[in-house]
Amino acid sequence: MDLFTQQWASYRAVVEHDLMEHQAVASATAATLEGWLQARPNDAAAPRMVDLGCGDLALLAPLLQRLPLGSYTGLDLTPEVLPLAQQALGNVAYPCRWLEGDLLRWASDPAGDDAEPVDILHSAFAIHHLSAEEKQWLLERLRTRIAPGGLFIWVDVFRKPGESRDIYVQRYQQRIASSWPQLSAQQREHVSSHLAAYDHPADRAAIEATAKAAGWQWRWAWNGRQHAEAMAVLTPA
Repeated sequence: MDLFTQQWASYRAVVEHDLMEHQAVASATAATLEGWLQARPNDAAAPRMVDLGCGDLALLAPLLQRLPLGSYTGLDLTPEVLPLAQQALGNVAYPCRWLEGDLLRWASDPAGDDAEPVDILHSAFAIHHLSAEEKQWLLERLRTRIAPGGLFIWVDVFRKPGESRDIYVQRYQQRIASSWPQLSAQQREHVSSHLAAYDHPADRAAIEATAKAAGWQWRWAWNGRQHAEAMAVLTPA
Protein backbone atom coordinates (compact mmCIF):
# COMPACT_ATOMS: atom_id res chain seq x y z
CA MET A 1 0.00 0.00 0.00
CA ASP A 2 1.55 3.34 -1.05
CA LEU A 3 1.86 6.37 1.22
CA PHE A 4 -1.09 8.23 -0.30
CA THR A 5 -3.37 5.22 0.10
CA GLN A 6 -2.35 4.76 3.73
CA GLN A 7 -2.78 8.41 4.64
CA TRP A 8 -6.03 8.72 2.70
CA ALA A 9 -7.43 5.67 4.47
CA SER A 10 -6.65 7.36 7.80
CA TYR A 11 -8.35 10.57 6.67
CA ARG A 12 -11.41 8.69 5.43
CA ALA A 13 -11.68 6.86 8.76
CA VAL A 14 -11.70 10.20 10.59
CA VAL A 15 -14.50 11.45 8.34
CA GLU A 16 -16.55 8.27 8.40
CA HIS A 17 -16.48 8.10 12.20
CA ASP A 18 -17.24 11.84 12.43
CA LEU A 19 -14.29 12.38 14.77
CA MET A 20 -13.87 16.00 13.63
CA GLU A 21 -17.61 16.69 13.41
CA HIS A 22 -17.67 16.71 9.63
CA GLN A 23 -21.42 16.03 9.64
CA ALA A 24 -22.14 19.17 11.66
CA VAL A 25 -19.77 21.15 9.44
CA ALA A 26 -21.59 19.94 6.34
CA SER A 27 -24.95 20.96 7.80
CA ALA A 28 -23.66 24.40 8.78
CA THR A 29 -22.16 24.88 5.32
CA ALA A 30 -25.43 23.93 3.64
CA ALA A 31 -27.46 26.28 5.83
CA THR A 32 -25.07 29.16 5.17
CA LEU A 33 -24.94 28.68 1.41
CA GLU A 34 -28.66 28.13 1.00
CA GLY A 35 -29.44 31.17 3.15
CA TRP A 36 -27.05 33.31 1.13
CA LEU A 37 -28.59 32.14 -2.14
CA GLN A 38 -32.11 32.84 -0.94
CA ALA A 39 -31.13 36.40 -0.01
CA ARG A 40 -29.72 37.20 -3.47
CA PRO A 41 -31.76 39.28 -5.93
CA ASN A 42 -33.91 37.19 -8.23
CA ASP A 43 -32.12 38.58 -11.29
CA ALA A 44 -28.61 37.83 -9.99
CA ALA A 45 -26.44 35.70 -12.24
CA ALA A 46 -25.76 32.14 -11.14
CA PRO A 47 -22.79 32.29 -8.77
CA ARG A 48 -19.27 31.09 -9.54
CA MET A 49 -17.75 28.92 -6.79
CA VAL A 50 -14.12 28.04 -6.13
CA ASP A 51 -13.25 25.34 -3.60
CA LEU A 52 -9.71 25.73 -2.23
CA GLY A 53 -8.66 22.26 -1.14
CA CYS A 54 -11.70 20.38 -2.40
CA GLY A 55 -10.56 16.90 -1.33
CA ASP A 56 -12.81 14.07 -2.46
CA LEU A 57 -16.11 15.97 -1.95
CA ALA A 58 -17.54 13.00 -0.06
CA LEU A 59 -19.61 15.25 2.22
CA LEU A 60 -20.02 18.37 0.12
CA ALA A 61 -21.15 16.68 -3.11
CA PRO A 62 -24.84 16.24 -2.13
CA LEU A 63 -25.06 19.98 -1.43
CA LEU A 64 -23.27 20.95 -4.64
CA GLN A 65 -25.57 18.71 -6.66
CA ARG A 66 -28.59 20.76 -5.67
CA LEU A 67 -27.10 24.26 -5.71
CA PRO A 68 -27.91 26.49 -8.72
CA LEU A 69 -24.30 27.38 -9.45
CA GLY A 70 -22.97 29.03 -12.57
CA SER A 71 -19.71 27.10 -12.34
CA TYR A 72 -17.59 25.16 -9.87
CA THR A 73 -13.80 24.88 -9.64
CA GLY A 74 -12.26 22.27 -7.37
CA LEU A 75 -8.61 22.90 -6.54
CA ASP A 76 -6.40 20.51 -4.59
CA LEU A 77 -2.69 20.02 -4.10
CA THR A 78 -3.08 16.22 -4.20
CA PRO A 79 -3.86 15.10 -7.77
CA GLU A 80 -5.09 11.67 -6.68
CA VAL A 81 -8.19 13.13 -5.02
CA LEU A 82 -9.47 15.05 -8.03
CA PRO A 83 -10.91 12.00 -9.86
CA LEU A 84 -12.56 10.99 -6.58
CA ALA A 85 -14.14 14.43 -6.28
CA GLN A 86 -15.31 14.37 -9.88
CA GLN A 87 -16.87 10.94 -9.38
CA ALA A 88 -18.57 12.03 -6.14
CA LEU A 89 -20.09 15.11 -7.75
CA GLY A 90 -21.26 13.27 -10.85
CA ASN A 91 -23.21 15.04 -13.59
CA VAL A 92 -24.41 18.52 -12.66
CA ALA A 93 -26.08 21.25 -14.68
CA TYR A 94 -23.13 23.67 -14.49
CA PRO A 95 -19.56 23.45 -15.83
CA CYS A 96 -16.86 22.12 -13.49
CA ARG A 97 -13.09 22.39 -13.55
CA TRP A 98 -10.61 20.29 -11.59
CA LEU A 99 -7.23 21.86 -10.90
CA GLU A 100 -4.15 20.41 -9.29
CA GLY A 101 -2.46 23.26 -7.52
CA ASP A 102 -1.53 25.24 -4.47
CA LEU A 103 -4.13 27.66 -3.10
CA LEU A 104 -1.49 30.40 -2.64
CA ARG A 105 -0.52 30.12 -6.30
CA TRP A 106 -4.16 30.24 -7.35
CA ALA A 107 -4.69 33.38 -5.28
CA SER A 108 -1.57 35.08 -6.63
CA ASP A 109 -1.72 34.32 -10.34
CA PRO A 110 -5.22 34.72 -11.80
CA ALA A 111 -5.47 34.03 -15.49
CA GLY A 112 -8.24 33.17 -17.90
CA ASP A 113 -11.38 32.07 -16.11
CA ASP A 114 -9.60 32.47 -12.77
CA ALA A 115 -9.32 36.22 -13.31
CA GLU A 116 -13.09 36.63 -13.03
CA PRO A 117 -14.53 37.65 -9.64
CA VAL A 118 -15.63 34.72 -7.50
CA ASP A 119 -19.04 34.76 -5.82
CA ILE A 120 -18.42 31.86 -3.42
CA LEU A 121 -15.07 30.86 -1.96
CA HIS A 122 -14.94 27.72 0.14
CA SER A 123 -12.06 26.09 1.96
CA ALA A 124 -12.24 23.21 4.42
CA PHE A 125 -9.29 22.02 6.53
CA ALA A 126 -6.61 23.36 4.18
CA ILE A 127 -5.59 26.86 5.24
CA HIS A 128 -4.30 25.73 8.64
CA HIS A 129 -1.27 24.31 6.86
CA LEU A 130 -0.10 27.86 6.06
CA SER A 131 2.09 30.04 8.26
CA ALA A 132 0.66 33.13 9.92
CA GLU A 133 2.28 35.33 7.27
CA GLU A 134 0.87 33.18 4.48
CA LYS A 135 -2.61 33.29 6.00
CA GLN A 136 -2.45 37.09 6.15
CA TRP A 137 -1.28 37.28 2.54
CA LEU A 138 -3.98 34.84 1.43
CA LEU A 139 -6.75 36.82 3.13
CA GLU A 140 -5.53 39.99 1.44
CA ARG A 141 -5.40 38.34 -1.97
CA LEU A 142 -8.74 36.60 -1.65
CA ARG A 143 -10.33 39.91 -0.73
CA THR A 144 -9.35 41.16 -4.19
CA ARG A 145 -10.80 38.04 -5.84
CA ILE A 146 -14.24 38.07 -4.21
CA ALA A 147 -17.17 39.62 -6.07
CA PRO A 148 -19.25 42.36 -4.42
CA GLY A 149 -21.74 40.66 -2.13
CA GLY A 150 -19.71 37.46 -2.27
CA LEU A 151 -19.18 34.86 0.43
CA PHE A 152 -16.12 33.09 1.81
CA ILE A 153 -16.77 30.01 3.94
CA TRP A 154 -13.69 28.96 5.89
CA VAL A 155 -13.91 25.64 7.74
CA ASP A 156 -10.80 24.71 9.68
CA VAL A 157 -9.12 24.05 13.00
CA PHE A 158 -8.28 27.09 15.11
CA ARG A 159 -6.45 27.68 18.37
CA LYS A 160 -8.12 29.18 21.40
CA PRO A 161 -7.31 32.89 21.86
CA GLY A 162 -3.85 33.09 23.40
CA GLU A 163 -3.17 29.35 23.08
CA SER A 164 0.30 28.49 21.76
CA ARG A 165 0.77 26.06 18.89
CA ASP A 166 2.63 23.66 21.17
CA ILE A 167 -0.22 23.56 23.68
CA TYR A 168 -2.74 23.14 20.86
CA VAL A 169 -0.77 20.21 19.39
CA GLN A 170 -0.49 18.53 22.80
CA ARG A 171 -4.20 19.03 23.43
CA TYR A 172 -5.21 17.62 20.07
CA GLN A 173 -2.83 14.67 20.26
CA GLN A 174 -4.26 13.77 23.65
CA ARG A 175 -7.73 13.92 22.12
CA ILE A 176 -6.65 11.51 19.37
CA ALA A 177 -5.02 9.10 21.82
CA SER A 178 -7.88 9.06 24.33
CA SER A 179 -11.08 9.46 22.32
CA TRP A 180 -10.49 8.10 18.81
CA PRO A 181 -10.63 4.33 19.44
CA GLN A 182 -12.34 3.80 16.09
CA LEU A 183 -8.96 4.30 14.40
CA SER A 184 -6.19 1.73 14.39
CA ALA A 185 -2.97 2.56 16.22
CA GLN A 186 -1.30 3.14 12.87
CA GLN A 187 -4.05 5.51 11.75
CA ARG A 188 -3.85 7.48 14.99
CA GLU A 189 -0.10 7.75 14.47
CA HIS A 190 -0.62 9.02 10.90
CA VAL A 191 -2.95 11.78 12.10
CA SER A 192 -0.80 12.72 15.10
CA SER A 193 2.39 12.86 13.05
CA HIS A 194 0.74 15.00 10.37
CA LEU A 195 -0.63 17.32 13.04
CA ALA A 196 2.75 17.83 14.68
CA ALA A 197 4.60 18.34 11.41
CA TYR A 198 2.22 20.41 9.28
CA ASP A 199 -0.62 22.01 11.25
CA HIS A 200 -0.42 25.69 12.10
CA PRO A 201 -3.96 26.63 13.15
CA ALA A 202 -4.64 30.32 13.57
CA ASP A 203 -5.34 31.94 16.92
CA ARG A 204 -9.06 32.77 16.79
CA ALA A 205 -8.76 36.35 18.00
CA ALA A 206 -5.65 37.12 15.96
CA ILE A 207 -6.98 35.76 12.65
CA GLU A 208 -10.26 37.62 13.06
CA ALA A 209 -8.31 40.86 13.49
CA THR A 210 -6.12 39.99 10.50
CA ALA A 211 -9.17 39.33 8.33
CA LYS A 212 -10.81 42.61 9.35
CA ALA A 213 -7.61 44.49 8.50
CA ALA A 214 -7.69 42.84 5.06
CA GLY A 215 -11.19 44.15 4.40
CA TRP A 216 -13.40 41.28 5.54
CA GLN A 217 -16.35 41.12 7.89
CA TRP A 218 -16.05 38.02 10.10
CA ARG A 219 -18.71 35.85 11.71
CA TRP A 220 -18.26 32.57 13.55
CA ALA A 221 -21.07 30.45 12.11
CA TRP A 222 -20.31 27.15 13.84
CA ASN A 223 -18.02 25.94 16.63
CA GLY A 224 -17.11 22.35 17.41
CA ARG A 225 -17.37 20.81 20.84
CA GLN A 226 -13.59 20.44 21.27
CA HIS A 227 -12.69 24.12 20.78
CA ALA A 228 -10.71 23.35 17.66
CA GLU A 229 -12.94 22.81 14.61
CA ALA A 230 -14.96 25.84 13.54
CA MET A 231 -16.52 27.58 10.57
CA ALA A 232 -16.09 31.29 9.84
CA VAL A 233 -18.15 33.20 7.29
CA LEU A 234 -16.35 36.14 5.69
CA THR A 235 -17.96 38.79 3.52
CA PRO A 236 -16.47 41.91 1.92
CA ALA A 237 -16.55 44.83 4.33
